[in-house]
Amino acid sequence: MASLPDLSVDIGGLKIKNPVITASGTFGYGTELSPFYDPSLLGAMIVKGLSLRPMPGNPPPRIVETPCGLLNAIGLANIGIDAFIQEKLPSLVTIKTPIIVNIYGHTIKEYAEMAKRIERVGGIAAIEINISCPNVEEGGMAFGTDPGSAAMVTDRVVKNTTKPVIVKLTPNVTDISTIAKAVESAGAQAISVTNTLLGMAVDIGTRRPKLANVVGGLSGPAIKPIALYLAHRVVTAVTIPVIGLGGIMDYQDALEFLLVGARAIQVGTANLINPKIAIEIVDGLTNFCVRERISNINEIIGGLETAEIP
Repeated sequence: MASLPDLSVDIGGLKIKNPVITASGTFGYGTELSPFYDPSLLGAMIVKGLSLRPMPGNPPPRIVETPCGLLNAIGLANIGIDAFIQEKLPSLVTIKTPIIVNIYGHTIKEYAEMAKRIERVGGIAAIEINISCPNVEEGGMAFGTDPGSAAMVTDRVVKNTTKPVIVKLTPNVTDISTIAKAVESAGAQAISVTNTLLGMAVDIGTRRPKLANVVGGLSGPAIKPIALYLAHRVVTAVTIPVIGLGGIMDYQDALEFLLVGARAIQVGTANLINPKIAIEIVDGLTNFCVRERISNINEIIGGLETAEIP
């Protein structure tokens, strides 16, 4: 019997058993979907975004389905970093897969403090920085829309932790390559591409926005072509590993991101449709490699051929 292919990849020093990671905000605090399958079979898990203090999020309605997608304006509701460490982390450390904590803040000082608190505890493998949040010190402009702000946040987090730092970029910019280069120069070990796109929906009966927040983040298969393009752009702009996400619904979608050069992928909205999808993607990648007689998943990564057909 032929041996199974090696699906392991290295993400900025974080070695994971396969390239499938669950995206922040779609997998709860890491244990909610454990009744459906063993989460230790995943490459890694990213928990719901955490802030320095508990956040109630936006008022409802804050989720709206759209054709081929989902609009959400949850407002990053969460229990706060201290409650997470005390109440959630003890059960997470029993899962034999890396736990990545997604963090956000409204000032650079908050990001730095979050990194310090995470550094003091065990069981957390890496930090993913959400820089799509408004910088209150700069009038509410998102950190991720300005290279200087993005670099400063990255630098402060990197200086306050020994764990790999992954920066999650926003697609709502003119040139994502510029932001990617800025966070790479500031010390990021990897980059996640991409977060949700801004969108809205209107109820023609009431003539009101369907979201109480008016605007939300669009995710799901509707954004996959854009996310794939942005991942390709970032891969060609930086030398650090890129994690691709945005509309990945099956192993074929995952393979597209790997082919353009992403070292790993994140599964987001699909978890809300099929709670077993992440592990099904792992199985799909394994079976694909077996069929194609590929012994190591890294043989696929960056394998996109763009030369003209003779």
